[in-house]
Amino acid sequence: MKDVGPAEQIEEAAYAWIAKLDREGAGAELEAELQAWLSQDPRHRGAFLRAQAMWQKLDRASLAPVLRPAEARPNFVVTRRLLFAGGGALAAACAGVVWHFADEKVLETSVGEVRRVSLSDGSTLVLNTDSRVAISMNRDVRRIRLANGEAWFQVAKNPRWPFIVDAGRVHVRAVGTAFSVRRLDNGADVSVTEGVVEAWVSGADGTKVRIDAGQSAFIAEGRPVKPSPVGETEIARRLAWRSGEIDLNGETLAEAVAEFNRYNQRRVTVVGAKLQSRRVYGLFRTNDPEGFAKAAAVALGTTVEVTPRDISIGE
Repeated sequence: MKDVGPAEQIEEAAYAWIAKLDREGAGAELEAELQAWLSQDPRHRGAFLRAQAMWQKLDRASLAPVLRPAEARPNFVVTRRLLFAGGGALAAACAGVVWHFADEKVLETSVGEVRRVSLSDGSTLVLNTDSRVAISMNRDVRRIRLANGEAWFQVAKNPRWPFIVDAGRVHVRAVGTAFSVRRLDNGADVSVTEGVVEAWVSGADGTKVRIDAGQSAFIAEGRPVKPSPVGETEIARRLAWRSGEIDLNGETLAEAVAEFNRYNQRRVTVVGAKLQSRRVYGLFRTNDPEGFAKAAAVALGTTVEVTPRDISIGE
């Protein structure tokens, strides 16, 4: 189903894809064909999402004239089987598209997994290791509930459609911006890469704090919030996990090890209090704790012991 024509033809092709998937089912061959079509042109993915979103908002009767206005379009009927059956296989075929088949969609990552997805409003979400979010899109608000872990958001601008991230009692509101939220036991870390966000704690809506690009802040109940101007370069370094990397720039060895242990079942430990406070530098892959440990041992003049289960850096 190639399409290199104008926008109208792309939209028609998107609707035809929905019908084809409904009619034939989400087999491996068809999924591969769909993926190839989606990758041909950035407009294809947007058109496909709009077609899917249209079905969510309208019932079949109101969709009929939209999907079949002229003889040039194929004769088909979209059924709800597509929407409910496609949640697993089709999500994989669409390379990270989040499907909103119900009022809320849950997305999670395992230890070591970093997942990038496109939301139905055109926004992008990158979910860090061992994280979980619940996504809800309705006519009043776009709401993401961060149950645990960390996520970065590139928000599609729509001033009339608020985009809010909830991390426990911490809330972050953005319009046309990019920012990250990391949920912690007693609050949340918020860093802004583009634009500006507002953050507040439940019950304290009148004390919303503005956080600009290049700033970060820790938001917690009963604690004054003072955004820190750390700079866009530093924030990008902290968000190196989006590319599967850990960028160390003077963190203590204990801090670095804790960061690597977020991404790996194979644990790294440090023997010796003095060694834990030594500073380390370098760019490493999140899934290579052994490479990190060996490099740290050489740089710090110490030893490393490697077993199939764990890695120990000692004095």
